[in-house]
Amino acid sequence: MPGATTTRRPSPQDFLELVERGKRGRLKLYLGFAAGVGKTWRMLEEAHALKQRGVDVVGAFVETHGRPETAALIRDLEVVPRRKVEYRGVVVEEMDLDAVLARKPAVAIVDEIPHTNVPGSRNAKRWQDVLALLSAGINVIGALNIQHLESLNDLILRNTSVRVRETVPDAFLLEADQVVNLDLAVEDLLERLQAGKIYPREKIPWALEHFFRDPNLATLRELSLREVAESLDRSAAQAALKGAEATATRGRVMVALSSNPPHALALLRRGSRMAGRLNTDWYVVYVETPSEAPDRIDSESQRHLLDNVEKARELGAEVVRLRSDDPAGALLEFARSHRVSDLIVGRTAHPRWRSLLRRTVLQRLVDEAAGMDVHVVSFEGEATA
Repeated sequence: MPGATTTRRPSPQDFLELVERGKRGRLKLYLGFAAGVGKTWRMLEEAHALKQRGVDVVGAFVETHGRPETAALIRDLEVVPRRKVEYRGVVVEEMDLDAVLARKPAVAIVDEIPHTNVPGSRNAKRWQDVLALLSAGINVIGALNIQHLESLNDLILRNTSVRVRETVPDAFLLEADQVVNLDLAVEDLLERLQAGKIYPREKIPWALEHFFRDPNLATLRELSLREVAESLDRSAAQAALKGAEATATRGRVMVALSSNPPHALALLRRGSRMAGRLNTDWYVVYVETPSEAPDRIDSESQRHLLDNVEKARELGAEVVRLRSDDPAGALLEFARSHRVSDLIVGRTAHPRWRSLLRRTVLQRLVDEAAGMDVHVVSFEGEATA
């Protein structure tokens, strides 16, 4: 009989503890189309309602934007002190993720989810902090505006002439167990702005001239309503398509990516949106030709490729690298073997004489993708960033 065995036989209580520890937190998101629609207010109201019912709830990060009525709602709510970090001579206040994890409340209120954390933080983005809280079994009630969704970035720029710099991947929205759209008439929102209920008086003229113009707000409101409607459709589709047989019948979306396309982000956002609407998985596929081997590709193209791969994964895609001297053939073979129904490819600018001498990759994909819908994206007039 071996004498080195010291492992204790686990009891049922030990297993139950493991099960409890493995439970993932739930996520509820308040979605708005602009500052001032009432996201923070509604989160704090819900926090007080939960507290009255005996739920252990804390404010992990709440931003009042200097609004007295919002600040008043925090008065008897436990708030985890912010982490103060000096960066480039300025003291920055961040959500203290470690302190919230150590406190381990049942529910954490997290505002300004698209926020970029100060360099040196555990995570680059606050939405990643939220995922850490969920993984630790902490339920989160959070808020963000529609214009911060990554896949809408190009659409927002075209319609409002504003490039939103802080974004949240659409895959994060899919993590939400509940999405609540806070709708408000554009006229009412502008009235709140002019009454000083959104920004201080000195900032109102600038806001009216820029983001808070009537057409901008109308567009954002429509996008917000549409996104929540599609979210409900996706939830209904997921409920209807439970089971392996139903999943197997769904077609997938595939984005064909070259090593350094100038409009890669626009392609990736298009793929993310389409996969979301179809409620299906999607791939980003890159074919490495012999001339693009790691030891032959130039450093700038390599850097852009790695950035695009990281962004694709952020948006929820499965990234696949193939090696072949026949890019079109490799892409088509992968698409057929992985039940791809929709293939997205960007239009590239080639001299006309070149296409007369031989078919381009795009022409071959269009000609030979039998049984698939090929979406050729034109980028005329669009920025590359």
